[in-house]
Amino acid sequence: MIRLENLHKSFGSQKVLNGLDLDVPKGAITAVIGPSGEGKSVMLKHMIGLLSPDTGDVLVDGSSIAGLTRYQMNRVRQRFAMVFQNAALFDSMTVFENVAFPLEEKTGLSKAEIASRVETALLEVGLKNVNHKYPDELSGGMKKRVGLARALLLEPEIVLFDEPTTGLDPVIRRAIHELIMQTQRKFGFTAVIVSHDIPDIFDVADHVAMLYHGRILQFGTPDEIRNSENPVVRQFISGSLDGPINIGVA
Repeated sequence: MIRLENLHKSFGSQKVLNGLDLDVPKGAITAVIGPSGEGKSVMLKHMIGLLSPDTGDVLVDGSSIAGLTRYQMNRVRQRFAMVFQNAALFDSMTVFENVAFPLEEKTGLSKAEIASRVETALLEVGLKNVNHKYPDELSGGMKKRVGLARALLLEPEIVLFDEPTTGLDPVIRRAIHELIMQTQRKFGFTAVIVSHDIPDIFDVADHVAMLYHGRILQFGTPDEIRNSENPVVRQFISGSLDGPINIGVA
């Protein structure tokens, strides 16, 4: 579905991605873990074409998206949705208006059809009677649900989650993880989740990739990552990775 090949990306003198390779399996949930500042969000932005690599390639269904025109890239992005860590809701819009926004912008549906789809999307994420509320009237967990409802409205093939449970308490965090699993199983989209939620994310993901020093250090099932013999992976999972380890990844 998505393949990243030898990605390199620097911002000025700061090298962020350093030969990153990753194959994202179709129709599954892949979690990307790793210490802060290792380039996980930068990697996501390459997947959706918001950033271009200095060198390397990004392929979607075998076709490179590097060098596409704006029109061509917009066509590719129609297959994607992205859920941001802050939900990226418009403060001046109600919940209904936030969720309806992509339908109004990208389709010619009638107001009645849009209203029906918005109501269905909100119900899918467990929200009722919130249409006329504004984002500042919602809890953090509710905002995440609204963001997910909006993302799913155009039935994307691929959904990218950039730390979707940041700032939530453990109970709400687990509820959001359950919601992501349920909606992914129901709709069958390919999901990539950037997360720091260790060990919770192992109960959500089908595959886990650990990013360290700009490369994927290890990729496998949750059990394979849990039982990894790599010292960096083991220390990160145990919460004791507080400094770089010389493993030949620089």
